[in-house]
Amino acid sequence: MKNKIVAIVGMAGAGKSLVSDFLVKQGFAFLRFGQITLDEAKRRGVAGEAEERKIREGFREKHGMAAFALLNMPKLDELLESSNVVVDGLYSWAEYKVLKEKYGENLKVIAVYAPPGLRHKRLENRNTKQKNDENLRFRSFTKEEAISRDFAEIEKGDKGGPIAMADFTIINIFSIKAVADALEEILAQINDSH
Repeated sequence: MKNKIVAIVGMAGAGKSLVSDFLVKQGFAFLRFGQITLDEAKRRGVAGEAEERKIREGFREKHGMAAFALLNMPKLDELLESSNVVVDGLYSWAEYKVLKEKYGENLKVIAVYAPPGLRHKRLENRNTKQKNDENLRFRSFTKEEAISRDFAEIEKGDKGGPIAMADFTIINIFSIKAVADALEEILAQINDSH
């Protein structure tokens, strides 16, 4: 059986990292598409959501809306040689189409949903909960930054398509245990679909 890719989609603060971490504990390799943005920001010596947005949009201007899939594909293929892979941060419709065309049924997409008010509250409180976050997976945002990012990701990032086309959806408004229970059921279905 070929190894599978499980791509996690959702808006900032929905719980993508929670889902990704669960899958890593199940033996999946981890690839965060957005890490290239943070690496580039570090290389340039800039920080903050506004600077990161410029970098994301710059990648898309140079490589098209499938930029993050295309730029991460060599690493994804390398990881797939030895294990299943969880991709945190599939963003655009173009990225979804590129991955679906290349990997077909070996790509499964899980959307993680939480309402905006809850997501924004989570994002405001992140920095007090996460220590030693060297990869900046848990950056805090003000409510205004979170709202601005939501609009930018939907309008400029074309983020709605992959969420709408997800194979599975988890509503993350209750407990971590509820998310874990949903993921166990989803993994069983994915494993049965080979």
